Amino acid sequence: MNEQLLIVDRLTKAYPGVVANDAVSFGVAPGEVHALLGENGAGKSTLVKMIYGLVRPDSGTMTWKGAPYEPGSPHDARKTGIAMVFQHFSLFEALNVAENVALGMEDPPPMGQLAARIREVSTRYGLPLDPVRLVGELSAGERQRVEIIRCLLQDPKLLIMDEPTSVLTPQEVEILFETLRKLSAEGTAILYISHKLEEIRSLCDAATILRLGKVVGTCDPREKSARELAELMVGQTLHTPTRESADVGDVVLDIDGLSLESANPFGTPLKNINLKVRAGEVVGIGGVAGNGQDELLAALSGELPSHPTAIRLRGQDVGDLGPNPRRALGLLAAPEERLGHAAAPDMSLTENAALTGTIREHLADNGFIKWGKARTFAQAIIRDFDVRTPGPENVARSLSGGNLQKFVIGREVLQRPDVLVVNQPTWGVDASAAADIRQALLDLAAKGAAVICISQDLDELMEISDRFAALNEGRLSETRPARELSIEEIGLMMGGAHGMEVAHVQA
Repeated sequence: MNEQLLIVDRLTKAYPGVVANDAVSFGVAPGEVHALLGENGAGKSTLVKMIYGLVRPDSGTMTWKGAPYEPGSPHDARKTGIAMVFQHFSLFEALNVAENVALGMEDPPPMGQLAARIREVSTRYGLPLDPVRLVGELSAGERQRVEIIRCLLQDPKLLIMDEPTSVLTPQEVEILFETLRKLSAEGTAILYISHKLEEIRSLCDAATILRLGKVVGTCDPREKSARELAELMVGQTLHTPTRESADVGDVVLDIDGLSLESANPFGTPLKNINLKVRAGEVVGIGGVAGNGQDELLAALSGELPSHPTAIRLRGQDVGDLGPNPRRALGLLAAPEERLGHAAAPDMSLTENAALTGTIREHLADNGFIKWGKARTFAQAIIRDFDVRTPGPENVARSLSGGNLQKFVIGREVLQRPDVLVVNQPTWGVDASAAADIRQALLDLAAKGAAVICISQDLDELMEISDRFAALNEGRLSETRPARELSIEEIGLMMGGAHGMEVAHVQA
C-alpha cells in the first residue's frame, strides 16, 4: 500500500433515501490506469467528486502520497495534483481555445505564452490544437482535446476521466488511448470511468467494481471478457437484446430534400437530407457529435419547422407543424441532452411525464392536468423501465444519468409512437440498462413502429439497425443494410470523407 499514490479508505456518502457510497476502499498507483466500473447509480460519480473536492464525504479518509488528503474544493484537488475531464464539456463556444484553457487554470500565463504552451503540449501528446480557433468551430473530438490539454498544462499526477470516448470516432479513440498510454508511461495515474467495456479491457491495468454504492470486486480487466465485466457490475446474467421477426411495412416517414439552418450560431445546417423509413424497421444514423444530429432531431420533432413538404408522415405534410401536432399524429422524439431538453431538472418525474405525455396519454382535461393520471403514467415508466428512484415525486436532477435516460426513453416508448426518433439513446448508460433500452427500441419496431436511432456508438448501431446512414457536415449518406458494413467502414463514413474514400467504402 505504500506504493499507492491515492488511497481511499471506507469513504461513505449518503443522500436522502440513498447511500451513494458505502465504505468504499481502493488505491491507485503512479502510472496505473485504473477503471471504476458499475451500473448507473452505483456511486462512481459521487466517488470521483469526493476525490476532486466537489463533494465532502460523511466518513472515511483519503491519503495522498502517504499524507492525509481532505480537499475542500476542486482548487485544493488541482493544487495537490489531481485533474478531471468531465463527461460534459465546460467550454465557451464564443471564446478561442487559449481563452477557454486560461479560464480553467489557477494562474494562467500571458496569452502569448499560453498559446505557445498549448501548441507544445498538444503536439507532444498527439492531440494537436490551434490555440486561436474558436471553440464553436471545433468538432466534438477537438473540444475534448481542449479539456484534456487544459488538465495536462497543470502537470497532474492523477487524471480522472469520465466517459471520455462517448463523442469520438474509432480513429479518435485510438489517438486518445495513445495519449493516455504515454501519460501512464510517464508516471501519471489515470482513473477511468467508461461503460464501453472493450475499451476498459484494452486500456486499463486494474478495475474496481461498484454495485449499489459498495465495492463488490476488483480484477485485472485484461483477464476478463466484456460480458464477464458487465455481469460483475450488475450481479446477474446479462440480457442480450433479441429481435422478433417482423415484416417491414410501408413507408411511414419520408424526408425529401430537407435543408435547414441551425438555431445555434455554431451549429451545423442540414443539407438536402433524403430518407425513407418503413414501419417495423430501425434505421441507424451514425456521426461524430456536431455534424447535424441535434438539428436533424429538432427538424423531425418539430422544434425547428421546415418546408411543409420536406417531411411527410404517412403521406401527410408535417414539415411546418410544431412538436405537439406531430405527437398527436404519432411522431415522437427523445433528444440527446437529458437535463434541460429531454427533462426539466427541477420538476418531478410526474411533471416530466406530463410534459410530453399529455396529448397521447390524455393527461389533461380542458387545459387542466389530471395529476393522478400523470402520476400513474410516471409510475408505469419507472416500473417498466426499472428506473432507480424513490418515487415519481423526485425531481429529474436527483436521478443518475443512466436512470434519467431510461425514464426519458420509457416515457416516449410507452406512448406507442408510429415513428420514434432518438438521439444517443444509451449515452453514458451501463451495459445492463443499455441492453434494456435497445430491447425496448427493437420491441417497438417489432410492433410496427418506424425507429430512427441517431448514435455515436457503433456497437449499438450494429446491434439494432436494419439500415445505416452516416451524417457528416449536415449531409446524410445513402442508407445501406447494416449487416453488410464493417466497423471500419462505418468509422470512415462517420469520419466524413465525401470523396474517394466514401466512394471506396460504398463500392
